[in-house]
Amino acid sequence: MIDSSTALHPLFRQAFRQDSRPAVRARLTGLAVLAPLCLVALTGAVQAASSAWATNEGGRMRLVLLAAKADGTREGVLLVEPKKGWITYWKEPGDVGIPPSITPAAGSDYTVADVDFPVPKLLSTGDMQDVGYDHSVALPLVLANAGSDRPFKLSAFVGVCQNICIPFQADLTVDPAAEIGSDPDETALVEKAKRLVPPGPSEDFRVTAHAMQPDLKSLHVSLRLPAGAPAPQVFVSGPSGHVYVEGTAATGPHGETLYTVPIGKLPKGYTMAGKRWGILVVAGERAMETTLAFE
Repeated sequence: MIDSSTALHPLFRQAFRQDSRPAVRARLTGLAVLAPLCLVALTGAVQAASSAWATNEGGRMRLVLLAAKADGTREGVLLVEPKKGWITYWKEPGDVGIPPSITPAAGSDYTVADVDFPVPKLLSTGDMQDVGYDHSVALPLVLANAGSDRPFKLSAFVGVCQNICIPFQADLTVDPAAEIGSDPDETALVEKAKRLVPPGPSEDFRVTAHAMQPDLKSLHVSLRLPAGAPAPQVFVSGPSGHVYVEGTAATGPHGETLYTVPIGKLPKGYTMAGKRWGILVVAGERAMETTLAFE
């Protein structure tokens, strides 16, 4: 189990108190020291349909928005490019990391309706495990009530990490009024990012059953995998700040894959009734993401 109740951003303080591993505490200490130096705010001219690049020691990022649809929504991406040797994070980042956050400027009429993520990697550094990306990643997003031609100002907060993790915050502005026609490269970027998001279940690739053990120590999942698929890599997103990436697979009596996920520490007093957890299953070149509902 990876407990990513990280910090700096209020979340890092709790991790520092709870984790005694020297490497983890050193990484968190680096965060606390570098954070005030690494917050970035951008002003000035914007490019058509995209913001200027924001940069820091570990990489750069920018926002791309497409033209408004008839229903007033706009699709786009947050493009994060870590420098070589650096990583950035999935929605549940692992031992010590920062989950991406994208929020409109105060007083905005529009909202961030959805942010999606491509399949991450399990990245191990010593006794720490991170879940994220060691390459450029585009996070598809949707803005609702975004039909206006006024500039869109969003605050993006991500983490980039090498030996230490650096919180990377930037105010990104896209001015639709500056658009001249449609930029095919930006449209292609958004469409490619959407294709890389894992689809939901299908007839040949799905969860057929799941159950948490009464002692909350293990989760059992029955999977139908595509024909010929190798043993899966499974990412289970539990309560906020918890992701479980270790498990064992066995073959069931009807050829299904029975996957057991050890569950480590949960929040004090946690109960499963009514909870919804996420599960991402990667089997060879295919992936599937869905929700596990608990009665």
